Amino acid sequence: MSDLQVLFDRAFQPLAESVAAGRIPGGVLGIVNNDGTLITRAVGHAQIVPHERPMTESTWFDLASLTKVLFTTERILQLAKSGRIDLDAPLTSVLPDLRQYEPDAWERKVTFRQCLGHQTPFPAVFPIYTYGRDPDLLRTFVLQHKWEAGPSVYSDINFILLGLALERLEKTGIRDMDPGPGFAWAANPGQSAATEDDTWRHRVLCGEVHDDNCSALEGAGHAGLFGTADAILDFAKARLDDTRPDALIRTPLSARRTHGWERPYTGWSGGDHCSEQTIGHTGFTGTGLWIDFAKGRAWTLLTNRIHPTRHFDSGILELRRSTGDQINRE
Repeated sequence: MSDLQVLFDRAFQPLAESVAAGRIPGGVLGIVNNDGTLITRAVGHAQIVPHERPMTESTWFDLASLTKVLFTTERILQLAKSGRIDLDAPLTSVLPDLRQYEPDAWERKVTFRQCLGHQTPFPAVFPIYTYGRDPDLLRTFVLQHKWEAGPSVYSDINFILLGLALERLEKTGIRDMDPGPGFAWAANPGQSAATEDDTWRHRVLCGEVHDDNCSALEGAGHAGLFGTADAILDFAKARLDDTRPDALIRTPLSARRTHGWERPYTGWSGGDHCSEQTIGHTGFTGTGLWIDFAKGRAWTLLTNRIHPTRHFDSGILELRRSTGDQINRE
């Protein structure tokens, strides 16, 4: 038995135990090394309401906020590298109509880099979808709303605005953009992990985006991407192969963040034993990806922890941390 297989077997135990305890319906764990060795394994159910389907290694997941790093961050940094945007320029360089009726509004001074690092005063959450279902009207609402300024926190608004900038530059909606190899903006319900029995849309969501704001906007920069464990690990392997130490996704912007990604801090989702050269991100639906450049290893933990409801203590943070600690235990 290979060293990676031994490591994988112990790292899989927290997920298996969580499913057996009824904390989550099911999940997939995947690990890839920089030599290309890859292992994935599934456990539990992809759906339990209104009927049961087994989880498989090829199940598609609503990746939620992993969209921020797998798609939006990648696109923004590519545009910066090609000179089409300046990361330190305000968003108004692309979105001149942002708070256009108040020239001195603080929102007009926010930069691309600040949005990537969640270093803005935007609120943590905001129910944009409660203002209607017309995606064009909601885009206008986002641009013209007088946002209440607060302390810098992780905020979807940062990436919703980055998504609007992408749409303005590419002259098309996000859902018409190429999401990248192995990814999509929707998935076959029969091959997807179900998310919530949604009280707004009055159905169990499966193969369509769970995030309410993304659904109402019909595509956004903060959520909406679907993919499998293999697709995510292929993405991670490419970063292990090609990402230089000075790459922006590895360059700190704060104690907790790089450009788009998180970096290790006390209590973070990757556990206590990964190297300082690790980046990671999670998604509300129960997804996550962590890439440790020092150890040449990446892992993804994909679950349907909000199925059939988000209003339940799934223990997802503990599960993520336990998995990371098992992977990185010496």
